[in-house]
Amino acid sequence: MAVARSNLMLARITYKRSYELVKRNFLSAQRLDTDRANVRAAEASLAAAHTRVEAARAAETAASAAEQRIESLLSDGELKAPIDGRVLYRLVEPGEVLAAGGKLLTLVDLSEVYMSVFLPSERAGQLKVGADARIVMDAWPDEAIAARVSFVSDEAQFTPREVETRSEREKLMFRVKVSVDPAWLEANAARVKPGMAGMAWLRLDSAVPWPTTLPR
Repeated sequence: MAVARSNLMLARITYKRSYELVKRNFLSAQRLDTDRANVRAAEASLAAAHTRVEAARAAETAASAAEQRIESLLSDGELKAPIDGRVLYRLVEPGEVLAAGGKLLTLVDLSEVYMSVFLPSERAGQLKVGADARIVMDAWPDEAIAARVSFVSDEAQFTPREVETRSEREKLMFRVKVSVDPAWLEANAARVKPGMAGMAWLRLDSAVPWPTTLPR
């Protein structure tokens, strides 16, 4: 476009010079017509250059939008888990088309692993959230895993919500969650598998020390 602008400037200067010379009868009117036509041609050339520049800018904008759209599609096609965990089940095979909102994987959150146990109402009433606990898995009977009580249900299970007799109250069972120590999890995450069987030991009295070995 700079060349077209320079050509127009030169054409206008030439036309102005020719005009003055024609007025003095130093040049013919035909030369003035030629220089006037050159100015119009240079103006048309500059306008065409402007059009090409605008078209190039539009093409650049379209290319940038296409690039962003492709990056968005690539980002949407990338799987990003909201947590660190382990794939338990793969629900869709490679190459299958997944509808919007469909399930692809079942992911197990290994940042919190716990065991659910049930205590009668008398024992559950003595237990506090945060109380020290130990878990012994059937797979590792010689290892007592450090744990804490993270939840004690406020509602009984296995019986009606409201009972009247003492014998019925003694049958009430309360769910308790015993969460594995995070430091142990970090060091042994590869060993943990959902649904493993074991036994949890709860210390109702903090003054009583843990035995050196826990019975199975």
